[in-house]
Amino acid sequence: MAARKARALSSLEVTLAVLFVLMTTASILLIATRATDTCPGPSPPPERPPAFLVGAGRADCTGPPAELPLMGYANPGQTAAGIHTRLFSRAFVIDDGRRRVVFVSVDVGMISQRLRLEVLNALRAKYGQLYRRDNVVLSGTHTHSGPGGYFQYTLFMISSKGYLKSSIRPLVKGIVKSIDIAHSSLRPGRIYKKRGRVDGSGVNRSPHSYRNNPRHERARYDADVDKDMLLLKFTDADGDGIGMLCWFAVHAVSMKTSNRLVSADNMGYAAYLMEKHKDPAALPGQAAFVAAFSSSNLGDVSPNVRGPRCVHSGLACDYLNSSCPDGGTAACQALGPGEDMFESTRIIGLNIFSKARELYAEAAEEVTGSLQSAHQWVNMTDVVVRLNATHQARTCKPALGHSFAAGTTDGGGDLNFTQGAVEGDPFWDGIRDALLGPPSNATQECHRPKPILFSTGEMKWPLPWHPEIVDVQILTVGSVAVVAVPGEMTTMAGRRLRESVGRELRSEGAFSDVDVTLAGLSNVYTHYIATYEEYQVQRYEGASTIYGPHTLAAYIQKFSGLARAIARDRAGSLPAGPEPPFFQRNLFDLLGGAKADGKADNATFGEVLRQVLPVYRQGDVASVTFVAGNPRHSGDVRDCSFASVEIRDDDAAGGEAWTLVHTDASWETRFIWLKDSNRRSNATVEWHIPGDAVPGAYRIRHFGHYKSIKGLRPVITPYQGTSDVFRVTPGFYRR
Repeated sequence: MAARKARALSSLEVTLAVLFVLMTTASILLIATRATDTCPGPSPPPERPPAFLVGAGRADCTGPPAELPLMGYANPGQTAAGIHTRLFSRAFVIDDGRRRVVFVSVDVGMISQRLRLEVLNALRAKYGQLYRRDNVVLSGTHTHSGPGGYFQYTLFMISSKGYLKSSIRPLVKGIVKSIDIAHSSLRPGRIYKKRGRVDGSGVNRSPHSYRNNPRHERARYDADVDKDMLLLKFTDADGDGIGMLCWFAVHAVSMKTSNRLVSADNMGYAAYLMEKHKDPAALPGQAAFVAAFSSSNLGDVSPNVRGPRCVHSGLACDYLNSSCPDGGTAACQALGPGEDMFESTRIIGLNIFSKARELYAEAAEEVTGSLQSAHQWVNMTDVVVRLNATHQARTCKPALGHSFAAGTTDGGGDLNFTQGAVEGDPFWDGIRDALLGPPSNATQECHRPKPILFSTGEMKWPLPWHPEIVDVQILTVGSVAVVAVPGEMTTMAGRRLRESVGRELRSEGAFSDVDVTLAGLSNVYTHYIATYEEYQVQRYEGASTIYGPHTLAAYIQKFSGLARAIARDRAGSLPAGPEPPFFQRNLFDLLGGAKADGKADNATFGEVLRQVLPVYRQGDVASVTFVAGNPRHSGDVRDCSFASVEIRDDDAAGGEAWTLVHTDASWETRFIWLKDSNRRSNATVEWHIPGDAVPGAYRIRHFGHYKSIKGLRPVITPYQGTSDVFRVTPGFYRR
């Protein structure tokens, strides 16, 4: 009995102890809660609303991929004959509630003055004064594998077979459509920025020129090319990605002068990879995410990182003039990093994409502040340049030097010109004088030490050969300043311009943390912009600096004036300057219309000439050839496709079903067009089967139009062709 009583008391004591602990804990929590209520500590600030409205848009701007000259290498034999990858315009519209700016990166060699004026006219007709010369920047990625023929100045018309409406119309429509999409998708959003270094993707192709810059200036940098990439990340108010825009300095010449397929080259492939990374299920050109890789001060930067070698002997080219004893400048070619141009494009594009993906993921510094834009037209043929307190100089009428005809190690000339020429050649000068007339003494003196090959500023027939009126423009988005450069600046020229613009922007205190970037090939094309010291060497870049030795100093002066106006919030009061011409007469077209298509008597358009194999493994190339029409007969080919790869759904209910896997915008496909002397065409579609292709049954299709003559009237007729069904099986795949 006593034991049971003791156990009961013990249980009661334990219960009371537990209750005591619980009551004590509750009291402590209550006291802590009251203390918090009485003396509140700091609470996190509410999330700030987005600083901007942002919108992004992308549109196809591919022109007819046949017979049109490709713009960049000035090789008359390099005409389009198919598609490697399609070309796109990518636009970003930003609004801060008071002002609006637009930046457009276009897969094209460069923006011509005529192209910009055509786009501005189209925007004015649609939007009034919302999008104007001062707040819209158009920048070319500098692919050398896009159609030419969209210039209004004689030199470019000669090298591109004239002013070709079939070339410029798709560009104008594509650029305007990309802006339309960005405009209609405007919503509250944020912008973040991040810088990073891209290695292994560019080398200086004129180191002799670069080393003529002052030693103390070169000592400030660890490389003779700019390796920095500046990236802007665009998100909506919820943090979801809208797009990205970055600037990086490298020539888009991984695709060589022998290429005849329309291609966006290395920068286009980087955009392709980024958009695929963000939207894996979308077909190329249809991703919701917009990724633009824009050019910068790439004038002397080559992606052919193995450097120049003599193609016949394998020996190094002459250092000073980049020529070979067994073939001159044409035999000195820069190579790599791949075994062919397609592999080199893939490697460089992958390098650029990989860094952009990293920067996009890490971008956390938000861009805030207001938007500003400043623009002027400048007569670049007569700018007074202040060299110092007591000396001044002037720019010159445009002229190209002898070394311009030598080309570069990325694409050398076929004649006996060499880089580094500081004396004329009596033979070529005599031909020039007889056909075009000699340069005036004043122009020769102004351009010295350049030996003038073409005095383009003194050549006016049938239209001026080079522009005189040039755009200078700066956009600022909070702490980011975008300088729209009307040409190809060399590495050191770009560094000097960035420093000058940054110094002026910071002068009033409002832009203390400004990031200045250069957008190359913007608004109007004026060839190269080399430093004064590089100009003295007269390699290709100096010979192509068309306004004389003080061209860079003039641009620094003009852009610094724009930056000063922005820093003082007076950009709106800048005088517009002399308006450029918009020529209506004397534009010529040497290409002419495409003739009617021929074919064998027993053939039909779309018929298969060479069939696919029954089975391929991952990593193989499936190929089929069709009887084809001239792709020029397909008219405006934007948003269309000449080729597709489809997979069969064997489990589809109700019969056979096919799903589109690739189009001619895909990296994995190549559309190759060939015409013989009898106007008979065939089209080969290649599918380079990736290692991760889904095993299954596939077919390849081709779409086109052919032209026939019925009576005296031309008739355009659509057609299509389809390969046999073939299977893709797993297999050992090695890139």
